[in-house]
Amino acid sequence: MQTTRLSIKSLFIVLFFVTNYSQIIIAQNTTVNDGFSPKWGDLGNGTFANPVIPGDYSDIDAIRVGSSYYAISSTFQYSPGVVILQSKDLVNWEIFGHVVKDLTVISPELNWDKMNRYGRGIWAGSLRYYKGKFWVYFGTPEEGFFMSSAVNPAGPWEPLHAVWRVAGWDDCCSFCDDDGQLYLVASNFALDPKTNKKYNIHLFKMTPDGKNLIMESDTIIHQSNGSEANKLYKINGVYYHYYSEVNKEGRVIMMNRSKNIYGPYETKQLNHVNKGYDRNPNQGGLMQTLAGDWWFFTHHGTGHWDGRVASLLPVTWVDGWPIIGKVGADKIGNMVWNAKKPINIKTDYKIQTNDEFNKPTLAVQWEWNYQDRSDKWSLTDKKGFMRLYAFRPINPTDKNKIILRAGNTLTQRSMGTAHNEITIKMSVAKMADGQYAGLTHFSSTSNSTFGIKQQDGVRKLVYHNNGNDSIGKQINVPDVYLKSTWNYAGVSTYSYSEDGKTFKLFGGTYQLSWGSYRGDRIGIFNYNVLEDKGIVDIDWFHYTVSK
Repeated sequence: MQTTRLSIKSLFIVLFFVTNYSQIIIAQNTTVNDGFSPKWGDLGNGTFANPVIPGDYSDIDAIRVGSSYYAISSTFQYSPGVVILQSKDLVNWEIFGHVVKDLTVISPELNWDKMNRYGRGIWAGSLRYYKGKFWVYFGTPEEGFFMSSAVNPAGPWEPLHAVWRVAGWDDCCSFCDDDGQLYLVASNFALDPKTNKKYNIHLFKMTPDGKNLIMESDTIIHQSNGSEANKLYKINGVYYHYYSEVNKEGRVIMMNRSKNIYGPYETKQLNHVNKGYDRNPNQGGLMQTLAGDWWFFTHHGTGHWDGRVASLLPVTWVDGWPIIGKVGADKIGNMVWNAKKPINIKTDYKIQTNDEFNKPTLAVQWEWNYQDRSDKWSLTDKKGFMRLYAFRPINPTDKNKIILRAGNTLTQRSMGTAHNEITIKMSVAKMADGQYAGLTHFSSTSNSTFGIKQQDGVRKLVYHNNGNDSIGKQINVPDVYLKSTWNYAGVSTYSYSEDGKTFKLFGGTYQLSWGSYRGDRIGIFNYNVLEDKGIVDIDWFHYTVSK
């Protein structure tokens, strides 16, 4: 008889997710009774409204280099990994590229034939510029810490390098001191047998190339309840260790400061939170403009169907502390919903959405759900189209969650604005029996699909909502137009057209959802439950986001 044991590594991973599960449930059931409004971003009159990006850009870090601002966001199981954003005014952002081309360097579990890392994969990281390069470090909860660097943030990025293969750590940040010495600060969220505590924050020296930790330099510089989101700064000769922790309010922003990188540190809370009202702004990056003003670009840590959206908060220095938000009488900051733009210039930067598929490389706004099967899609096999070749999902009999383990689903973030509309034109003339293709909304906890399914040579319209199918009319035309529309509450509907002009609603409403630290994703899917056979060609993808 075989016995099964959890390894120590598996045990503390399980404990970590159990500990945070209550936060996930709270986030899923959060209503829109908060301080957010459909107004967002640049208001066109020299002011802006938060969020500045109403989409799932979680675990942000941000820096200024010259007159440009750059940010990164975690991408979990999506590929390519670690999205890079660029801005000229801190309010209007565009997608600049990605750092990680191949997630299988991290783990084979992130590949299309495994798809076993929902809620995991690439977590929070740091973006820094020193020694003439941009440096990105990030962690995964099971595989450890990784890094890459580039002269140009648009790439090419050097091949991903494993800094330390370890489990139970997260939220790392690199730092280059004035003498050129490199450091890495990170949280060990697992129980440390030496200290008998969780969430110890460690500081390591690194080798000059930034690729290895000097393990004998390991020093614990802080520990508190849930302490993570680490960043290191040196401002006017003082070391500032930024982190967040959980107290009676929720997850709040904290700061340590010292004239010695190893301490002793003074500590101060930098902001107040009300997670039901402001959704806990916390993970982010401090930046100073060329004019000398300071700002903080952050995500809101309490997730919603639109994920962990991004806001920009003013920073006021009080008694040598960078207070985030509106400074209260207690010298602690509070959420700011509207403010003057930091840099009042006109810019055409915006998060890219539309795609005509008329270029030989994938546009920067796209991410695959897990590492793609590269021989099963092409932008050149039929010029001007995204050709998707169908293949079998990992578990084709799991009707409720089949989309979650069907490879080559091409995705973007679902934005939380007053009106959102996506339309695709899809050629179905080369479909095969067992094939199903179209549009999907999904998170790890809920999903819907809408498209064309072929059986016995007949193609029919199908709407699927969490295990329940609605079968529609037979489709006899070679091209079909599919549309998804959703509102500020995240209630979506699907519709279709056979001529591209008249659209008819089909199926009921679907509530977009949050799950495993991620918001809803809109995607184009194509799979075959019988065999690796069948093709659809996507002519274009149009995505309208209201202001």
